[in-house]
Amino acid sequence: MYRLVRAERMNVETILRRAPETHDQLELRTWHRDTRTVAIALEYQQRRHRRGGRSARRDTAVTNGARWHPTTLMRRRPPRNLAESGLSVFSNLRRAQVTYVPGMKILVTGATGKVGSRLAKRLAQRGDHVRALVRELARGADLRDAGVELVEGDLLKVDTLAAAVQGVDAVVHCAAFFRGATPEQAHAVNDLGTQHLANATRAAAVKRFIFTSTGLVYGANGGRLAQEDDACAPTAAYPVSKLGAERFLLGLADLDTYVLRLPFVYGDGDQHIAEAVPMMRGFSPTQRLSLGHHVDVAQAVARVLDAPSPAHRIYNVVDDEAPDLATLFASVGAPPPDGSDAERGRSFETVLEGRRIREDLGFKPTFPRLADALASGV
Repeated sequence: MYRLVRAERMNVETILRRAPETHDQLELRTWHRDTRTVAIALEYQQRRHRRGGRSARRDTAVTNGARWHPTTLMRRRPPRNLAESGLSVFSNLRRAQVTYVPGMKILVTGATGKVGSRLAKRLAQRGDHVRALVRELARGADLRDAGVELVEGDLLKVDTLAAAVQGVDAVVHCAAFFRGATPEQAHAVNDLGTQHLANATRAAAVKRFIFTSTGLVYGANGGRLAQEDDACAPTAAYPVSKLGAERFLLGLADLDTYVLRLPFVYGDGDQHIAEAVPMMRGFSPTQRLSLGHHVDVAQAVARVLDAPSPAHRIYNVVDDEAPDLATLFASVGAPPPDGSDAERGRSFETVLEGRRIREDLGFKPTFPRLADALASGV
């Protein structure tokens, strides 16, 4: 199946008697690899009664069909030319290029975890062939039901990784050891495990590697907005290990690597907020926390996958609003934190600035605020 990717906006103006009559905002999607660029004309017919008789005017426009009300997209293999498409071409055709690509073949690690499981399913839903690296095949039954291919392997067992990366177009590395990990375990899985995977990826000549890191790599910044080029000074074992993996990956000249620094991720049936309440019970109720919905994490990954050549290699992924902890706790019916261990809480006080991914890749959160997600029930 062919799909359309990377949205750019264009305005198509329908002209009657040399005067603007309607303006329809369309989306044109393009991509850069293994493509066949074709012009597809979709016929928009408008009929009018005039002087007791019927006259018809036909105008054509090029679109990908996304939310396009007058007509629908022909979702099939692109024709060699317009004549083959069976659509008429009229003198007022405004032609643009529309690029189709086959779904990518993508390896997702950490696919039984909170982020990876939801991401793998969403990539499969959009038409990609998704392969999930799992330590035990039995744990991936729901992924298999969603059309995800399973391959058994372990980041700490180097000889299991070659088969996992063979033949894929991109790797999205979500696997990590977070809560409960000792510094040695965090280093082994998050840093050394990432190095093992990256080396296997390079050996297989995979084109793109996306690493889901954490905004905690910046270290405590007192609530100041952390930008991608800021110095990083984490102290906890988890972000220290993630930063070590980042630096290794970004030092590889022969791997097209991109780092997504994620905030506190929530939504989509994930009980992450409720699970974190006991850990943050002693934090200050006014401390702010950057958030990102699972839907928007998947959007960010997709935009990096689809971009021909992103201008930057590190992107913060974050909602538009960082609520205070009292608001976050209230979203799951919990009383506000009591502030009894506010000093420890400050080590997690990192607020992310998200302008770069918006300006460079067109990222726009589906749920800009926690309140939006709550209102939508997701």
